Amino acid sequence: MKVPTMAEMMAQGIQPEVLFWVGCAGSFDDRAKKITKAFVKILNKADVKFAVLGTEESCSGDPAKRAGNEFLFQMQAMTNIEVLNAYEVKKIVTACPHCFNTLKNEYPELGGVYEVVHHTELLKSLLDEGRITIEGGKFKGKKITFHDPCYLGRANDIYEAPRELIQKLDIELVEMKRCKTNGLCCGAGGAQMFKDAEKGDKEINVERTEDAIEVNPDIIATGCPFCNTMMTDGVKITNKEKEIEVLDIAELIANADDL
Repeated sequence: MKVPTMAEMMAQGIQPEVLFWVGCAGSFDDRAKKITKAFVKILNKADVKFAVLGTEESCSGDPAKRAGNEFLFQMQAMTNIEVLNAYEVKKIVTACPHCFNTLKNEYPELGGVYEVVHHTELLKSLLDEGRITIEGGKFKGKKITFHDPCYLGRANDIYEAPRELIQKLDIELVEMKRCKTNGLCCGAGGAQMFKDAEKGDKEINVERTEDAIEVNPDIIATGCPFCNTMMTDGVKITNKEKEIEVLDIAELIANADDL
């Protein structure tokens, strides 16, 4: 796969259109790596000049900040901002709403001011510009429900871009009872992903998966690696693995026609 680094591009005197911020999940988690690869496939097909930081990318600091360690967050953020500013980065795209929210809303006060977009927003603009086309392919006629990631939806008011992309796939989009501004968290945000469950009779991700199962979908679409993990686990716990697939929007687009 063609994935140039910022260092390689700068050595050739080229400034990319956009920096792809891969994020910890997209770099290291085996499941989330598939989302990264699907997104890169689309970028290459659309002939987008992009680059990644590679080993120069560090955690955005979101989990540290949400867990209450402001000092560690600022250390991580400042390191990243120094690297980004040295490369004169103007526009960043990321497939993780946690990175998206942190880079967009929390980096500016530390000196990191960039245009930050979620991958569904970039894919929507590529579609509008005619740089990519989306067809149903193997997903045609399927029933898909979209789970709104908290940091994409309620925190940043992005609801339509992911849905418009899904609808281009010639599918039936079914909404859960709790969706958009009334969506329910998958249970992973706020650094909850990294701690044991608290006392109670049900995990949040199971509750959320039950919301999805109610509308009887073939596929639960997500736009966040954390949500993807939680919904996948929920599908396993409710023994629906054979009936329901959990896929990121980038995977739906890249795999519809096997780009």
